[in-house]
Amino acid sequence: MTTNTLRLRVARITREAEGIQSYELVSQDGGALPEFEAGAHLDVQVPGLNGMRQYSLCNDPGETHRYIIAVQRDANGRGGSRAMHENVHEGDVLTVSEPVNDFPLLYGRSYVLIAGGIGITPLLAMARVLERTGAEWVLHYCARDADRTAFRELLATPSFAGRVHIHHDGGDPTKGLDVRALLATRGPGTRLYCCGPAGLMKAVREAATLHKWPWEKVHFEAFTAEGTSATHATAEVDFEVALKSTGQVLRVPAGKTVLNVLRTHGVKVESDCEAGSCGTCVTRVCEGTPDHRDTFFQQESAGDARMLVCVSRARSKRLVLDL
Repeated sequence: MTTNTLRLRVARITREAEGIQSYELVSQDGGALPEFEAGAHLDVQVPGLNGMRQYSLCNDPGETHRYIIAVQRDANGRGGSRAMHENVHEGDVLTVSEPVNDFPLLYGRSYVLIAGGIGITPLLAMARVLERTGAEWVLHYCARDADRTAFRELLATPSFAGRVHIHHDGGDPTKGLDVRALLATRGPGTRLYCCGPAGLMKAVREAATLHKWPWEKVHFEAFTAEGTSATHATAEVDFEVALKSTGQVLRVPAGKTVLNVLRTHGVKVESDCEAGSCGTCVTRVCEGTPDHRDTFFQQESAGDARMLVCVSRARSKRLVLDL
């Protein structure tokens, strides 16, 4: 668990599309919940399973009385989505973390949001904020067909009119959204956010590279039916980082990033997105084996010589960093 835990009641379960259900979570005493920002997720203790599953919040961050997550059932997954669909009922109480945000909505002059499948959830929260604040934005949502398009009725409401474009490919990505054409032009200060399955993210990353989008303006979060990115796919354990310049050894606990710990101890490292996509915080690794949990190095191999300290962790018990 990454932060303080909450015990929340499942107030409502709603079928949002074929195989997709949303879960409205509220305080048991009816009180306000901790605030969250668009892009945040909850670590959820799914009944009957060990470990946590991460699900993005999709309601408006302006709401303090509830959290809404959505889960797509995956028969071939690790069991979390099946357990959520089969074992969780209205009135149940779930143990969850306070909201955690590894995919923050940063300032931009305008925004292009690209979602695939259940990856719509964090981008839906972003769209709500951008619409409410009068920002310039557009959302492209890719799904197999209408029956698998989550929140379809909501996205068709007047508040989203002209901003949301839904693309159905029938299972053939070549018949869906042409991301190369979409990203061929970029307005000054435009940020790109993409959340979805690996195939979509690869296509968007390649198109953004082809058209020379600045990587500090491009943000990814991998998404599967089991929850948010590979950053959270495995249980986190404590490890140590040693600073080459001083020999100082710092403990990095589960739920804290290397960057967090370095800052706490007064070590300055440049950073920007803090979501593993821009590469600003790349740091040389002198000893040890990093656990790469970013999207930046999916474009090139980092090996064991470099890591992004904002999200990546360690496979070895200690890392020696060139700091």
